[in-house]
Amino acid sequence: MPALRGSEWVLLGYFGWAAAIAPWFHDRPRLHAQPVFVLAAVACFLLALAKAETTRYQRAINMVRDWIPIPLTLLAFREMEWFVPVVYNSGYEHSWIRLDRVLLDQYCFKSAIESLGPLLPTYLELCYLLVYGVGTFCVIVLWLKDHRPRVDRFYVILLTGTLISYALFPFFPSRPPRIAFPDVAAPLANNVLRHFNLFLLRSATIHTGVFPSAHVSSAFAAAWAMFLVMPDRKRFGWGLSIYAFSVAAATVYGRYHYAVDALAGFAISLIAGAVGVLLSRRDSAQNRRLPLADSHLVA
Repeated sequence: MPALRGSEWVLLGYFGWAAAIAPWFHDRPRLHAQPVFVLAAVACFLLALAKAETTRYQRAINMVRDWIPIPLTLLAFREMEWFVPVVYNSGYEHSWIRLDRVLLDQYCFKSAIESLGPLLPTYLELCYLLVYGVGTFCVIVLWLKDHRPRVDRFYVILLTGTLISYALFPFFPSRPPRIAFPDVAAPLANNVLRHFNLFLLRSATIHTGVFPSAHVSSAFAAAWAMFLVMPDRKRFGWGLSIYAFSVAAATVYGRYHYAVDALAGFAISLIAGAVGVLLSRRDSAQNRRLPLADSHLVA
């Protein structure tokens, strides 16, 4: 069988998970056998690409495979729309909104953000918008900094953080706070960025659930990944960490997510980071053993 990359195995694992859990959700009217067909199509596509890399087009296909996880991540996100329930019982939302009221009102998180007028709210809306391009940005950086061989490891960490969040959506059907509780801590921001974000959510988002926040898990996972794959240029990891905290604040302040969603997204990103650390330690152990093996052969 043609060799698949680590990130491609992660993607297949996610699509396999979606296909495996589909029969358990009998109350989802849009869900039938679509996840099984998606799994088969993605598997055939990835295997065909891996096979094509053994031909005379090896270099071109190798470069193409650096970008394939991005559209497949979008497909993974859209697949969750089939898991939309008939109704939302709002049990989760009424439980989660309590922490939001404490943070935004009692602890003055909302008033602190709005203390400088529209400046910070606009910045947070921009951070929320840019999260869709974080993966692309990081891959471009790896290409420009001559770290292309590390692209796959970056994707393994990023996809772990992102796809675990997607995989949990069906189990927590819920509506975002801006819809379930429109009068609770409504944000000050009412500018072009805010309207554009809402437009994207109305036209392109899924409606399965908001727990956990994939925006937060993805942003933090990207930061941990850049720390691990570019240890010689930690400014990218630090910059993305600051950005990820801004995204977390944006999701709560903008009422795109509950605070619980953001905390869960951060926790999932730690799992992705731990996977990256384990893989790095495995590589280091293998590299330490190689000289010993070579010296044994020479002797």
